[in-house]
Amino acid sequence: MKNAVIGNNKQKANLIVLGAVPRLLYLLQQETSSTELRTECAVVLGSLAMGTENNVKSLLDCHIIPALLQGLLSPDLKFIEACLRCLRTIFISPVTPEDLLYADTTVISHLMALLSRSRYTQEYICQIFSHCCKLQHWHSCGFKSLPQPLLCANGPDHQTNLFNHGAVQNIAHLLVSTSYKVRMQALKCFSVLAFENPQVSMTLVNVSVDGELLPQIFVKMLQRDKPIEMQLTSAKCLTSMCRAGAIRTDDSCIILKTLPCLVRMCSKERLLEERVEGAETLAYLIETDVELQRIASITDHLIVMLADYFKYPSSVSAITDIKRLDHDLKHAHELRQAAFKLYASLGANDEDIRKKIIETENMMDRIVNGLSESGIKVRLAAVRCLHSLSRSVQQLRTSFQDHAVWKPLMKVLQNAPNEILVVASSTLCNLLLEFSPSKEPILESGAIELLCSLTQSENLALRVNGIWALMNVAFQAEQKIKSDILRGLSTEQLFQLLSDSDVNVLMKTLGLLRNLLSTRPHIDHIMSTHGKQIMQAVTLILEGEHNIEVKEQTLCILANIADGTTAKELIMTNDDILQKIKYYMSHSNAKLQLAAMFCVSNLIWNEEEGSQERQDKLRDMGIVDILHKLSQSSDPNLCDKAKTALQQYLA
Repeated sequence: MKNAVIGNNKQKANLIVLGAVPRLLYLLQQETSSTELRTECAVVLGSLAMGTENNVKSLLDCHIIPALLQGLLSPDLKFIEACLRCLRTIFISPVTPEDLLYADTTVISHLMALLSRSRYTQEYICQIFSHCCKLQHWHSCGFKSLPQPLLCANGPDHQTNLFNHGAVQNIAHLLVSTSYKVRMQALKCFSVLAFENPQVSMTLVNVSVDGELLPQIFVKMLQRDKPIEMQLTSAKCLTSMCRAGAIRTDDSCIILKTLPCLVRMCSKERLLEERVEGAETLAYLIETDVELQRIASITDHLIVMLADYFKYPSSVSAITDIKRLDHDLKHAHELRQAAFKLYASLGANDEDIRKKIIETENMMDRIVNGLSESGIKVRLAAVRCLHSLSRSVQQLRTSFQDHAVWKPLMKVLQNAPNEILVVASSTLCNLLLEFSPSKEPILESGAIELLCSLTQSENLALRVNGIWALMNVAFQAEQKIKSDILRGLSTEQLFQLLSDSDVNVLMKTLGLLRNLLSTRPHIDHIMSTHGKQIMQAVTLILEGEHNIEVKEQTLCILANIADGTTAKELIMTNDDILQKIKYYMSHSNAKLQLAAMFCVSNLIWNEEEGSQERQDKLRDMGIVDILHKLSQSSDPNLCDKAKTALQQYLA
């Protein structure tokens, strides 16, 4: 059987159909079978597992994993190795659920103990660990993770589980093994254990093997004379440790070793798979650090080098290249995705780098094409790249306009999954800033309605972006647009947002209100239609438990209302609000005192009709006494403002 199935998928499928698997498993588990027989059974099963994914499914259906794990308790090393080799092959397959390794809590500690038995047990066990260590929290195809991962109900996540069983200590010394395969699998294990895991990363920094610290060992494995797979994997380890804060971004092992190594992986000489992995890892390394972004952007002409990622599949000259074409096609979208991600990281902060990226051949066209690709990962990466570039005032005014980027962006926003919507709506916020030439056409294509619907999303980031974009739209806008916003949002929705539990949503909604209530005719118009509700909302917020910024923003809205011609009366006839203004004039926080005084100044301003009655009413309330007190204040701002207000009484 063994000789028949090796390298022959058809024979493997035949044997499985004929029911060989249950029989082999029976013999494997029989105490009376000789060790040789049991070992041969494990070898044949391992060979069957090497076939198609369907083969692996058939083996899993026959409960092969518990049988093989049971076999690991045997005293015979050859049999143990055969079981491990088979387990390794099964766990490498994407159809195998990783959790099967963790179902029995004793398995991990037993595997740790077997690590010392032979170089084969070391190689296979490390390989099993690195394939069964999945991040169990949501992790987008970008790098922005949510705060605290939501752990599964089945106890600690895989990384923590392996870490708690002493994975670091048990595997570290394998990095100096005489066997290349063992060194490589141990390295892969660490790259998976450390990814997005501060606990593991902080531990790795201080572990030493034969008197050498792990980071130094990783740096040695980065050298140009080492196999590419080893260079890439050790760069991933150092990258994870750096992102977790275990190694500083200005450490020479990052700037002089890791970063240049990853840039090398992006060059034309490398295989497509290596170029994808190199670019994605580099994007993650530099994502949040301006200095690293600057260094990367001037290393080996990286920005130009990445343009090459868009040239696959290359034109095929002869039939002999069909195989290559197939390979290129398979990797073409991964290459584009990786290039977009790296461009996004490179351009995240620096204006000059963004300019260089945009000046790269056909860059804007490539992004526009990326936005309408069928593959969701490429689309997400293209939107992320666009978002990064949209942080540039210069580019919003030029390239973004020349290429009418807003059109495909609006299309992306129609029915995309949330992770794309979040980045796309952030980009839209930038395109709606008042100096952006795209603002007009975006509004004409129905953006207000779209944004109003985002504010009702369950997803917090989408609510924030929706309201933020509306705030940008309302800034110095004409009255028609302001009315459209109020109509689109509805009073109920506005109240909903003002009572949102997230302070970001609340602040942006207040910002929107403040922008809506600017310039006199607009203030009077909006207060004549929505005055009652807005005053109610203001009252609620000033009475609620909110931070200083929220209350300051709310008092500024009141000051704007006080600046209206007819809108003033809504404050003057509302004793509750007047008492609140008085209260905040004597508050312990100077920002709130100032904001309250703006309200008072606008109410008592002389040149305006009815100012005398308003002044008298406020004097009777004791406001003038407070102004006198404040004119003696040690805070120059408060002092000036109080004196200016008192002059209105003297004039």
